[in-house]
Amino acid sequence: MKAPLPDNEIERLAALYSLDILDSPPEKDFDDIVALAASVCEAPVAMVSLVDADRQWAKASTGAAPAGSALAETARDVSFCAHAILSRDLLIVPDAREDARFADNPSVTAEGGVRFYAGAPLMTTDGFALGTLCVLDTVPRRLDNEQQQAMRALARQVTAQLELRRYAFALANTTARLQELERRKDDLAGLVGGELRSSLRLMSSYLDRLGDTGFHDAELAELVGRATSAHVRGFRDLIDHLTSMADAGLGGDSLHMRQCDLTRVTQRAVEAVRPIAASKHIWILNQAGGPSLPIIADPVRLEQVLTHLLFAAVKYTPEGGRVRVGTEMESGPTVRLDDMDLPDGLRPDLFPHLYYGAIANPADIPGPDRGLAVAKRILDAHHATVALSDRPGDGTSLHVVFPYAEAAAAEVIRDLAVA
Repeated sequence: MKAPLPDNEIERLAALYSLDILDSPPEKDFDDIVALAASVCEAPVAMVSLVDADRQWAKASTGAAPAGSALAETARDVSFCAHAILSRDLLIVPDAREDARFADNPSVTAEGGVRFYAGAPLMTTDGFALGTLCVLDTVPRRLDNEQQQAMRALARQVTAQLELRRYAFALANTTARLQELERRKDDLAGLVGGELRSSLRLMSSYLDRLGDTGFHDAELAELVGRATSAHVRGFRDLIDHLTSMADAGLGGDSLHMRQCDLTRVTQRAVEAVRPIAASKHIWILNQAGGPSLPIIADPVRLEQVLTHLLFAAVKYTPEGGRVRVGTEMESGPTVRLDDMDLPDGLRPDLFPHLYYGAIANPADIPGPDRGLAVAKRILDAHHATVALSDRPGDGTSLHVVFPYAEAAAAEVIRDLAVA
C-alpha cells in the first residue's frame, strides 16, 4: 500500500533540501549510529533513510538487503519509511505479512524478504520528519522497551547531527557577513567624513534659510546644485553602503541567543543519551543537578552539542564503562564530562577523537569525527573555552567553560548578528 503524503509535505521537503545531505558520500558519524542501532536491536540491517519526493535514499546502512529490497535507494511507493514519517513516534511492524500496509510489498512477498521493521522518524526541531533510523529483519520479531528507547535516542542523534551541520555552515556565512560589515563601516566612515559632509552641510544651510525666510537664494541654490551634481555618485554609494550593512546582519539560520540555565540544558542532554548508554551497559553518573548557572546561549543548539559530546563519550567507551557529567562554577559556568577508566585497566578511546576531531583540527576538512568539529564551531560561537586532559587512572576529562551571562549579553548580540 502506498503511503499518503504528510500534511506538511512541501515544507518537509524544503527542510530536507536545506540540509544538502541527499546523495552525499558516506560518513563515519552516521555509519557508527546505524552500526550501534543494529547491535542494540540485534538486527541484521539498519539504515539512516531519508524520504525524498519520489524515493527513499540511505545516508548510511549496515548489513545485506533482504530479498526483493534495496538499501541504497528504493521507490517511495514501496518504502516502509514513507509510512514511518507519518507519525512522530517509532513505527514497529512485527510481521509485515500480516500488516495490510505492507503485505503486498515486493520486498515482503519475495522469498527471504522483509518480515520485521522498526523505524524512528528523524524529527527536526521545527517538527518535520526527514526520514527514519530503521532496522529490518527477515524473521518476525519485536523490540523490548530498552531497545525502543535506544532507537528513539539514536534517531534524535541523527537529526541533531544534520541540524548542527546546517547551523555551523550558517555561522561560517555569518562570520563572512560580519567581516564584510566591518569593511563597509570603514568605507562609510571615509565617505561621510570626506567631501559628502560639506555637501550635506551646504544643503542643510540652504534648506534652513529657505524655511526661515521663505525666499529663494539663487546664489546658494546654485552652489547646492553644483555640489549635488558633483556628488550624486557619492550619495548613491552611501545608500548602497547602508543597505549592504543592513543585509550583513541578516541570517535566517543564525543562533537564537538568550539567557538560559546551563544546568538544565546539561540535564536534558544527559537524559537524551541515557537510553543509548544503557544499551551498552554504560553507567552515566549525572552530577548536573546543582544551582542554576545562567549563560547566554541558543538552548536548542547547545543541548544538541552537549548531546553529541555525550554520545561520543558513550560511543568510544568500552561496554560496562562509566561517564560522569556535572555542572559547576570554575572561571565561568562550566560543563565537565569525565570518561572514566575501568577498574580492570581498560581505557576509553575518547581522547584522540576529541583532540583530533574538535581541538587540533576543527576545520571544514571532512574527517572521521566531523560531528565533533561541528560541535566545536557551535561552542566557539557561544564564546566557550574547551579544555581537554587525559590521565591514566582518571580517564579523559573535558571542561567547557562559558562566559558569565551578565558580561556576555552585549558582546554576543554585537558579534553574532542574531536573526
